[in-house]
Amino acid sequence: MATSAVAQEIVFALRQKIARIEGTLPERLAPPAETDPAGQTMVLRRHGVTVVQDLLLTGAEDFDTALGGGLPKAALTEIHGTLTRDAGAVAGFGLSLAGLLLKNAAQPKLPVLWIGTHEIFREAGFPYAPGLHARFGIAPEDLIIAQAPKLADAMWIAEEAASLKALSAVILEIRGNPQKLDLVATRRLHYRAQDAGRPVFLLRQAAQAEPTAAPMRLIVSPAPAALRWTIAGPLPDSIGPPGFMVRIDKSRNALPGQFTLEWNADERSFEERRPNGLGSANPGAMVSASSRRADIAPAPGAVLAFKPAGSAAAARHQPSRQQHPAHRSPRRAG
Repeated sequence: MATSAVAQEIVFALRQKIARIEGTLPERLAPPAETDPAGQTMVLRRHGVTVVQDLLLTGAEDFDTALGGGLPKAALTEIHGTLTRDAGAVAGFGLSLAGLLLKNAAQPKLPVLWIGTHEIFREAGFPYAPGLHARFGIAPEDLIIAQAPKLADAMWIAEEAASLKALSAVILEIRGNPQKLDLVATRRLHYRAQDAGRPVFLLRQAAQAEPTAAPMRLIVSPAPAALRWTIAGPLPDSIGPPGFMVRIDKSRNALPGQFTLEWNADERSFEERRPNGLGSANPGAMVSASSRRADIAPAPGAVLAFKPAGSAAAARHQPSRQQHPAHRSPRRAG
C-alpha cells in the first residue's frame, strides 16, 4: 500500500509538470479522485467546483480499486483490441459492461444502442440474441443495432445518440485507426456523454492507441478459460467462464495495471482470477508450445492409408493386364 501511494504521488507530480508546460491546469492539477464508502461515486474537483460522478462497479474489487472506484458512467471509455482475432473478446467485454448497466438499472430498463458499419459487422459479426440473454442478461428488446454504410454516418448516429437520456448506453464499434476519429470527434462524444449522464463505449477493433478525449482506455484480449470448479474441486477437461486480459492503458485517476477477469454469467458480474487454484494469473501462451519442449509427444507409429503391397487385399485392387498399357502410355495433349 505504501509503495502504491508513493507511486501515485510521483505520477501526480509528473502530471503537474506536464500541465504547467502545456498551460492546461484545470482538472489535471486536482488531487486524486475520492470515492464514497460504497464505491459508487467519484468526487472530482474542476475549477474549484466539486463534481460527483457515478461509477459502474465491475465486481472485481482490485480492478475497481485500480480504476479509482469503477468505470465512469457519464464519460467516453475506449476498449481496444490490438488484433483482429481479439474482436470477440472486445465485443464480449463491451456486452458485459452493458449487462452490468442493465442489471443495476431502475425499471423500466432503457435499451442499449450498438452502432457499427457494414465493414465491422461483416468482419466481427452481429450480436447473437439467444446468447445475449443467456450470457449477459440482455433481452432482445433491450438492444438496438444501427448499421451504417459509412464511418461518417456511424459517428453522426453516435453523437446524436450520446446526448439522449432514453438509452442506457451507446456502443460504437470501429475498426482500425480512421482519420475521422480524431481528438475533436472523440471530444464531442465525451462531452455529450457527460451532459446526458450516460456512458459511451468506443470499441476499437484491430486498432493502435492514439490521442483521444476519452479519460480511460482499456486494452482487452482473450484469456484462456480455467477449469470449472465443483464441490469436489476442478473438473478435468472442462471449460470455465470466459476470461479477459484487461490492461489499464490510460486513465486520469488510475495507475497502469493488468488484470485477468472472468465473467460470471449467473451473477452478471466480473471476478478476478487469482493464482490460488481458481485459475492462474498468467494466462499462458496463445499458441502451442515449441517442438523443443521437455514433454515432446511420442512419435506416432506407421500410419498407412492402404495395406502394404503384396497382401491379398492389395492384389485384388491391382489394375488388370489390359489396363497396364493405358497407364504406361503418355497422355494426349489435345
